Amino acid sequence: MQGLELILKYFPDLTDHQKQQFSQLESLYAEWNDQINVISRKDIDQLYKRHVLHSLGLAKVIQFIDGTSLLDVGTGGGFPGIPLAILFPKCRFHCVDSIGKKIKVVNEVAEAIGLINLTAEHQRAEKVKDKYDFVISRAVTRMKPFINWVHGKTLKKNSNKLLNGILYLKGGDIIDELAEIKRDYNVFNLSDHFTEEFFETKKVVWVKL
Repeated sequence: MQGLELILKYFPDLTDHQKQQFSQLESLYAEWNDQINVISRKDIDQLYKRHVLHSLGLAKVIQFIDGTSLLDVGTGGGFPGIPLAILFPKCRFHCVDSIGKKIKVVNEVAEAIGLINLTAEHQRAEKVKDKYDFVISRAVTRMKPFINWVHGKTLKKNSNKLLNGILYLKGGDIIDELAEIKRDYNVFNLSDHFTEEFFETKKVVWVKL
């Protein structure tokens, strides 16, 4: 199962507009990946499973309320930010990456699908001055240095069911890594929500900032 059909397997209540936006991603990323390599060659054929659905794993852990603000750190080609911005059109997403050509792809894809609740900036996370409800990312580094990058970037007022903090998509054995951080955290297994083999070791880690 590939493409939009895979997304609808787990998110059957998409609007027609959301379906159209998700369905456009395949051709857009294929086109941009030929120019700027933002997704590995072996993964581009698995775009919807390994990137789009993986990003949407956060939505199986938390349903963001309208108005929630999220900072996507090390977004690469726009993951998890773009899929989540499609799914949560009334939330605000700001994607940052230290590599400018990747941000160009994020902006071009967002514009092509009419994504108006997402902005993207060529910037290091440490330099971002605004505060957000959540910081989201897909395993750009170990958790301890990542916390140092984004410390102080979350709002104090909590509005969602999970307290404000980090939502991190990780894979593999993370016990030693989490033992380093000395903070409250929780681990959610994506295999509880997605049946594909790819998700057997994939997790969402929430960390309080």
